[in-house]
Amino acid sequence: MSERHGIIETIFDQLAPVHPDGHKFIAVGAALTLLFFLLYPPIGWILALITAWIVYFFRDPPRVTPLRPGLVVSAADGRISSIEKVTPPAELGMGPEERVRISTFLSVFDVHINRAPISGKIIRSTYIPGAFLNAALDKASEENERRAIVIEGTGGTDIGVVQIAGLVARRIVTFAAQGDTISAGDRFGLIRFGSRVDVYLPPGKVALVSIGQRAIGGETVLADLQSAEPERETRRS
Repeated sequence: MSERHGIIETIFDQLAPVHPDGHKFIAVGAALTLLFFLLYPPIGWILALITAWIVYFFRDPPRVTPLRPGLVVSAADGRISSIEKVTPPAELGMGPEERVRISTFLSVFDVHINRAPISGKIIRSTYIPGAFLNAALDKASEENERRAIVIEGTGGTDIGVVQIAGLVARRIVTFAAQGDTISAGDRFGLIRFGSRVDVYLPPGKVALVSIGQRAIGGETVLADLQSAEPERETRRS
């Protein structure tokens, strides 16, 4: 009996809750599925699979965020697609000094809830309409629809976060507004159906992750602002 309970408990531990933003999409999918099961079952089965995928897309698993001062955690789940020293986009209002930008590409199979990389106050939140190019492209940072957010942490340290809509994404959703105080790992938004998130570090700070690495939003440490450790060298194996 206890062994069975352990197996069932393990199975349920793998099931993530669904974010409320997905409820309306799931309801529409379920209604269409039921309708077509009555009218034409083959399409009903296809819609059932689509509805199941929508449930999967809007999953919102709990995360364990490291809280030591100075740590910058990933704002998104996905693959680190780019690490470059660039001038921040004008919409962030961070000035002309170059900063390291860490880009995380989210496929349609990644968790799309975005989480705050540091604790602090949102001092800027700007929406920029634009195109819907492949979010993996460099020019997506300047041409795609996006929302730019600046979080001011302890001692005036500021971190820029840009949510970028992608080829499939058509909606950037935010849960936190300018002026709000947020803690590292808190949910601040999501991007529906494929996207990218850029994090801009303070000047002179380096990334502790590498291109190709998988990041977990709210958990993976992107940088340590209190460390003098140089940029890490890595290899794929």
